[in-house]
Amino acid sequence: MQVENLNPHDLTKENVHPLRLNALREKMTAEGIDFFLIPTADFHQSEYVAPYFKTRAFFSGFTGSSGTLLVGRENDFAGLWTDGRYFTQAEKELTGSGVELFRMQEKDVPTIEEFLKDHLKEGGVLGFDGRCLSAKQAQTIKEKIGHAVTFRSELDPADGIWTGRPARPAGPVLLLDEEKIAGETAVSKLQRLRAEMEKEGVAYFVSSKLDDIAWLLNIRGTDIECNPVVLSHIFVDKDGFALFLQDVDVDDRLPAHIEAAGGEIRSYDGFVSYLEGRDYPDGKVLLDRAGTSYQVADVLQKKTGDAEDAIVDKLSPLAHMKAIKNETEMKNARAAYLDDSVALTKFIYWMRMRAEKAARDGDEYLTDPIDTFAVDGEDSLGAYLNEYTAAMRLDDMRRQIPDFVELSFPTISAYGANAAMAHYEATQKDHADLKPSGMYLVDSGGQYLRGTTDVTRTIALGPVTEEMRRHYTLTLAGTLRLQNAVFLEGCTGRNLDILARMELWKDGVDYKHGTGHGIGALLNVHEGPQRISWQKMTPDEEMKAGMIVSDEPGVYREGEYGIRIETILLTVNKCESADGKFLGFDALTYVPLDKRLIDRSLLPSDVLKMLDEYQQAVFEKLSPYLSEEERAWLKEETTAE
Repeated sequence: MQVENLNPHDLTKENVHPLRLNALREKMTAEGIDFFLIPTADFHQSEYVAPYFKTRAFFSGFTGSSGTLLVGRENDFAGLWTDGRYFTQAEKELTGSGVELFRMQEKDVPTIEEFLKDHLKEGGVLGFDGRCLSAKQAQTIKEKIGHAVTFRSELDPADGIWTGRPARPAGPVLLLDEEKIAGETAVSKLQRLRAEMEKEGVAYFVSSKLDDIAWLLNIRGTDIECNPVVLSHIFVDKDGFALFLQDVDVDDRLPAHIEAAGGEIRSYDGFVSYLEGRDYPDGKVLLDRAGTSYQVADVLQKKTGDAEDAIVDKLSPLAHMKAIKNETEMKNARAAYLDDSVALTKFIYWMRMRAEKAARDGDEYLTDPIDTFAVDGEDSLGAYLNEYTAAMRLDDMRRQIPDFVELSFPTISAYGANAAMAHYEATQKDHADLKPSGMYLVDSGGQYLRGTTDVTRTIALGPVTEEMRRHYTLTLAGTLRLQNAVFLEGCTGRNLDILARMELWKDGVDYKHGTGHGIGALLNVHEGPQRISWQKMTPDEEMKAGMIVSDEPGVYREGEYGIRIETILLTVNKCESADGKFLGFDALTYVPLDKRLIDRSLLPSDVLKMLDEYQQAVFEKLSPYLSEEERAWLKEETTAE
């Protein structure tokens, strides 16, 4: 059964997702499959995926960047598991799809593994695309089910159903300037990798992690929107390496660059055959099962004789190496964040002026100062400024920064109740018009040759409630406490998370996402292994000088409003004494905090001092780059009452 190709973002077409699900069930019946698992992943376990890989969105209608779909052959069952960042969005997008929402980590909500344990009978068959499910996920599912089941991993669920599927991305491959941008040669990085391999007692290293490969070889690409990586795999031994690329345009210097580093370029689609066709006489293989597809890990396990210790399953050493920025990367990041902060501050000023004008004129909505706003070849979206046109304005301001490459993620431009959806995205057809009242949240960032940025600010467009001010102030207190933390070397993000949540927790308030994530250098905006969260993490990574991490607590009230304040921090050495070495943070983001939303009476004296010092630093750093009018506004905005 073939189904007409319809855009998964277009939710106005009735019955399309039930039709697609039924077509999949027909395939499952023909293949004898009881349940089919569809994760949000490509062949590389990437967080964000290109349109070709958005199979889960195609079948379910849910477009969030994290979630797993499970389709049952019988009883028309389909379930979507996602976390608290996406509950509101998922409820909206799954309406009429025939897919039930499973709210992860909520009371009485089973995990996928628990559900399968109860519903997939002994001897049953679970299907999944073995290229898109990690080896770790498959292993966990088998262990948690606890009884004998069969895996069918050779099928792509979209084959024969998704008739208008986009092409697999294959963009050009670019080579970075190793002195000015990368700060270290690929040869040096490979030497460090092989030293780590020797420590682990392994002879071979296999990786499909796109940002790891890009960082190691100082290459970048355009195969995933907002993530400057290239679809690739790598195989490294003590003598050389093989890089597996699609047949695409490459920087003229790239072949010589790879050859000089001791490598060769091979066909992307020949990676699995290469693994199958070679021998492994010298010892063990190092790979991270969590970041490696079931297909690749299964081939390697069989080729190394199925011995349990033949594969060393461990987080890639490249993840740790990449997370600690070198001097060049840190210098570039500081400069990129300054330019990025200037752009966002100018945008906030522009928004505030529109809001104040609407309030003076007695207008119900903010008006668009541009007579006709050309969007995809069409003129105007109406006379009012809305979430979508506001995002376009900010995006355009970032594009004026000289070394801008692309956005680091689609801009989250959310007004009022839409801001309660942590990963909301306004579109040309689905957006809210802006009014001179309530709050507006903008979470955005850019990819620059000098680095990757990410920042969130929530601003008042007019009168707000006392509850909104209270929640903003408590969120602000958490942001500043974490930003000003000093901690003993050896602390992890789990040790630090309470600083961001303590004032909110005292008020019986929490946010359903982590407090901080790592950020790459012209790479993924979400980068590990460092992370700040109260929840148990594996691995529980120590914070180290040179790591960049976000600081973004928030409050979300479904149907009402959302608040998030995100400042990006660089981990630095603070001091050393007989008691040990102490670390802290330098702010990279310098964007004003909205004083109209701050209730200073709720802030203890130490936090008030942190606030006033940060606001003063914002003015000092940004004022040279602003117009006279912008500078006067920022002076008022950053002056303590």
